[in-house]
Amino acid sequence: MPKRSKDQLIAEILSVCQGAGASKTRIVYQVNMNFHTIKPHLDLLIEKALLDVVQGVPVLYRTTRRGERALECLRAIEAIYS
Repeated sequence: MPKRSKDQLIAEILSVCQGAGASKTRIVYQVNMNFHTIKPHLDLLIEKALLDVVQGVPVLYRTTRRGERALECLRAIEAIYS
């Protein structure tokens, strides 16, 4: 299996976090990463306002409207190369 690009990883994370959001554990398992490597990606997406952090137990990460638009763009770009 070829190595995924950063854009592909970001698209997968944004996709998992759509709707009600997702815990870090759910993101790690669905994106097939580990807790150490997912943190920089989550931090970047939060910094760029593509993900919101919903405080609670557990903490949830939810895709913002801006994140939804970014996901659409990333999917469109991926479709060009497919």
